Amino acid sequence: MISDRTPQHRPAVLGSSVSRRALLGGGMALGLGVLLTACGQGETAVLAAPSGPPQHGGRLRVGLAGGGAADSLDPHSPVSTTDIARVVNLYEPLLYRDENFALKPLLGLGAVPDAEAKIWRVELRPGVTFHDGRPVTAQDVAATFARVTNPDDPKSGAAALVILDEVAVVSETVIEFRLNTASATFDDSLGQYALGIVPADFDIANPIGTGPFKFSSFDPGRQSVFTRNEDYWRENEPYLDELVILNFADDDALINALLSTQVDAIGQIPLALLEVIGADPRVTILNSETGAWLPFTMRVDKEPFDDVRVRQAFRLAVDREQMIEQVLSGNGTVGNDLYATYDPGYAKNLPQRTQDITQAKKLLAEAGYPEGLDIELVTAPIQAGAVEAAQVFAQQAAASGIRVKIRRVDTTTFFGDDYLSWTFAQDFWYTRNFLPQVNNSSLAASPFNETHWADPEFTALVEKAFTTVDETERNALITKAQEIEYEKGGYIIWGHPNQADAFQSYVAGLVPNATGLALSGFEFRRAWIGVSK
Repeated sequence: MISDRTPQHRPAVLGSSVSRRALLGGGMALGLGVLLTACGQGETAVLAAPSGPPQHGGRLRVGLAGGGAADSLDPHSPVSTTDIARVVNLYEPLLYRDENFALKPLLGLGAVPDAEAKIWRVELRPGVTFHDGRPVTAQDVAATFARVTNPDDPKSGAAALVILDEVAVVSETVIEFRLNTASATFDDSLGQYALGIVPADFDIANPIGTGPFKFSSFDPGRQSVFTRNEDYWRENEPYLDELVILNFADDDALINALLSTQVDAIGQIPLALLEVIGADPRVTILNSETGAWLPFTMRVDKEPFDDVRVRQAFRLAVDREQMIEQVLSGNGTVGNDLYATYDPGYAKNLPQRTQDITQAKKLLAEAGYPEGLDIELVTAPIQAGAVEAAQVFAQQAAASGIRVKIRRVDTTTFFGDDYLSWTFAQDFWYTRNFLPQVNNSSLAASPFNETHWADPEFTALVEKAFTTVDETERNALITKAQEIEYEKGGYIIWGHPNQADAFQSYVAGLVPNATGLALSGFEFRRAWIGVSK
C-alpha cells in the first residue's frame, strides 16, 4: 500500500503518499492487572457468535488509538489511523487492494495500458453516484487528481503521481492517464486509499464521496459518526445503519474500552497481549498475516556501514526466530532482509538468512574491527514492538562483538529534522509491492531513502522494470534487483508482524487482511451485528 510517512509537521511537498506511523505507534506497557481483572468478570453474559446470512441494522462502535485535534476528513491527506478509517468508508479510489493484497477494480473497471505503458485508460463503473445523488463522471476523476497534484497544495499521494502529465477526459465514463515516463505498474499508484474520487466541486466542509457510509458528524480527536449510504453501488451493502469511530489516547484505554463494552471493535492491539485479551470469552481476536515490516536501517554512506562486510555482519548477528518470539510473541513471519513478500517477483530463490556469529565476527575483522565495534541505535515507539526489537537486537548482537548503545527518543523527535539522517535506526512500512516500495525508499531520489541506498546496478534494473510491460520479464528483473539488495542492501528486515485486532463476539463480517490496515482493512461495509446489544 501507500507509504507510511507524513509527519504532521513535515510539509506535504516531500511527496509522501500516506500517513507516517508517528501517531500510530502503541506502547507495550499496559496495565495487565486491569486487563486480567476485566477478563475474569463472570457476571457478563457471553453472546454467541452470529451465524447465518448477514443482517441489516445496528451500530458499530470502533475504537482506535491515535489522532487528535488535527484529525481530518480530507480524502487525500490522511495522517492518523482514525483518518485512514474515515477515508476508507467515506471515499473510494479507482482501484484497491483486497484482503489478499490483490489489486481489484473499485470505481474503475480496471486500468489498461497502451503498448508503451505511457497511457493508461480507465472506464468508470456504471451506476455509481456520490452521496448527494449525482453520478460519478470522468470530469470528477480529473478534478480529483488535479486536487491531489495541485503544486500549491500537494496532497499525500502527489509523489507517486510525479510522472503524470495529464488526466484526459475521453468521454463521460472514460479517462486516460497520460504519463511523461513509461510505468508498467501505474495501476498500483491508482489503487491507493488516499486517492478517493470526489466531486469536481468538492468542499471539505461537506465531505461527499461514494463510500458505503455518509458523513453525519465529526469531532476531531474524539469521534466521527457516519450513516448507511442507502444508494451504495454494492448490492445489499453496507449492513450497518451507523458507524462510529472513537479516538483513544493509548492502548490501555483502548483495550479497557473493549473489555467494558464501551466499543464493539478495536484496531492495532499489541501482539504481546493477544493471549490475555483473547482469554475473555466475549472477545474474538482477528490476527492477520501481512507483508508489513519493521526494519533496522543502516546508512550505507556512513561509517561503519559504508563497508558492505559490516552490513552483512549486522544481518548475521540477528536471530530472527527469537525476534519473532520475543518482540511479536510469535505473531509474525520470519524476514529475509527483503520487502514486498507478496510481489510476484519476490526472490523466493534466496536462502533464508540465519544467525551466524562466527561469520559475523569474521566479516567485522576483515572490515577492520577485530575487537568488534560500538554503535548507537536510535529508536522510538513508532510502532508496537519497535523499542522491544531494538532491545532484543542489542542483546543478540553482543555475541558478535557489536556493542549497541540504545538512544530512545520520542516519536516526534524521531520523525523530526534528523529523520533520514540517523546512521543506525528503525522504521515501519505497510504491505506493498516491490516497485512502489522502491519508489518510496530505495532510490537516490526516493523521498524516504533512509539507508541512502544508491546502487547503480540495482537502479538500472529497477528503471528497466518500471517500463517493462511483460509481467514475466518484469518479475525476473525484480528478482535480480532483490538479489542485489539481499547481498549489499542497508535494511535488516528480520520479520513481518501480524496485524492484530479484537471485537465483541456479536460482531461479524470482519476477515483477515494482508494489507496491514486494521480491522479487515477498515472495510466496515462488510461488518454486521448479530444480536442487539
